[in-house]
Amino acid sequence: MPEPFTITVAAALIRRGELTPVELLDQCLARIDRYEPQVQAWVVVDRNGAREQAERLTAELNAGQDRGPLHGIPIAVKDIIDVFDLPTGCGSKLWANSVARKDATVVSRLRQAGAIIVGKTATTAFASFDPPKTRNPWNLDRTPGGSSSGSAAAVACGMCLGALASQTGGSITRPAAFCGVSSIKPSYHRVSVDGVMPLAPSMDHVGCMANCVHDLSLLLQPLTGAEDSAPRPQWYEGELNDKFRRLAELPGFLPGKASAEMTAAMDRLRDKTAAAGWAWNKLPLPPTFADVPQFHHTLMAVEAAVFHGERIRRHPDDYPPQITKLIERGLATTAPQFAKIQAHLGQFREDIERTFVEPWNTLITPATIGAAPTADTTGDPAFNSPWSYSGLPTVSLPIGWSADGMPLSAQLTGEHWCENDLLAVAEMLEATVGFERRVLPI
Repeated sequence: MPEPFTITVAAALIRRGELTPVELLDQCLARIDRYEPQVQAWVVVDRNGAREQAERLTAELNAGQDRGPLHGIPIAVKDIIDVFDLPTGCGSKLWANSVARKDATVVSRLRQAGAIIVGKTATTAFASFDPPKTRNPWNLDRTPGGSSSGSAAAVACGMCLGALASQTGGSITRPAAFCGVSSIKPSYHRVSVDGVMPLAPSMDHVGCMANCVHDLSLLLQPLTGAEDSAPRPQWYEGELNDKFRRLAELPGFLPGKASAEMTAAMDRLRDKTAAAGWAWNKLPLPPTFADVPQFHHTLMAVEAAVFHGERIRRHPDDYPPQITKLIERGLATTAPQFAKIQAHLGQFREDIERTFVEPWNTLITPATIGAAPTADTTGDPAFNSPWSYSGLPTVSLPIGWSADGMPLSAQLTGEHWCENDLLAVAEMLEATVGFERRVLPI
């Protein structure tokens, strides 16, 4: 099949009258028919509902009503996020038919922006670590990552042009990286989590995935409502210039954790960008970083136990092994231990902001420790969870291919509330990298 449209390209074609929302949806549904039997990215494909939306949005455009760049764009929603009249199963057997009675705030905002909600994408059980049914479209024996497994795979296959996802550890960045698509995890509290099943509210983020960085900005903009306590972003259109061509490495960021192949890909990235005029620097991490990996996992465990503790006692068979172990760890954590973690969380979020030193406002690390591993795991979130713990925004984008044909990605981290600068750097880096797009092998 031909390469799928990006949101940016499709929106331009729609406005020129060369493509209608109905035609675009038909292309996505055709790709679902083609790839879904092998990839299993979806829990629900709302064909009739999506077609009704597409026909209405096409009629609006014909009548001169344009809701913006997402008007008529097919979008998927991770199945921990409520979509009116569709189940929110959260990877649970018992919740599989639990129909939502209203849209989550993020879904409502996408509808207002003209997006077509195609359906719900697969998640690991309760957005945790147990391997999903979904397969990586670049190699069906590899994991797509988790927990936003279906969202990443669906975007990679062109079954939709963008997808909502969530992250508490590495659940946006890691699947996007493993499936070769771009992602953004916004600043903590930037995007509403109303209508989203919690895992650990101190670190839960809603973000999105798409097939290029510019698409991420188009998706993120309507998700940040004016009534939010967060300052409204000022988007970076027209602001791309040389002041953004600076990247800061973190030598103290989990040294030796990345695979040799990922390290080589980052070395090639450094060489290519330096030759194109990018500046690189090294910055130290605060001492409080040393405790982040263990404290992040324990904080997630305790807060997951608060939400699931009583239910797992009544329905243990609905909880697979990894989420069960997480909840048990949370239940075993003492109050003094938890208080120590909470104090550290506040201190670290203050300390990490001081890592940024003008003009070095963008940090760069690998997005994952390597290419997607086998399907009996969701992969290691080590390179992502510190940024969920810190609440800083991240963007990931593919930068190359492994020797066996799997995507490899870099991760950019910016200052809190500074998605505009972060997206600007990411789009310029994407242009410099010139990532080689390939045809799916399945």
